[in-house]
Amino acid sequence: MNAAREERLQVMLGPEELRAIDDFRFANRLPTRASAVRELLKRGLAAARTGQVLDGSRSQDFGVLNTANGSGFGEGEDS
Repeated sequence: MNAAREERLQVMLGPEELRAIDDFRFANRLPTRASAVRELLKRGLAAARTGQVLDGSRSQDFGVLNTANGSGFGEGEDS
C-alpha cells in the first residue's frame, strides 16, 4: 500500500523498548525505525487479543515489553 502518510504519531519509549524495536529492525533488515514500528503494528493488529480495557487504566499500563506495570487489558476469550 502506498497511501499518503498525513498523520504523525509520537510515542515515548524507554531505553529497553527502543532497543527491542531496533533489534527487530536489524534482524528483519528494515530500513528505518518507522518501518519497524509500522511492521510491528501490522503484526500486532493481526494477532490482537480480545478483552476489555480495565477501568482506571492509564497509558503507562500498556508497556511494549510487559515489564513493571503489566497490561491494562482484562481476560478475554483468547487470553
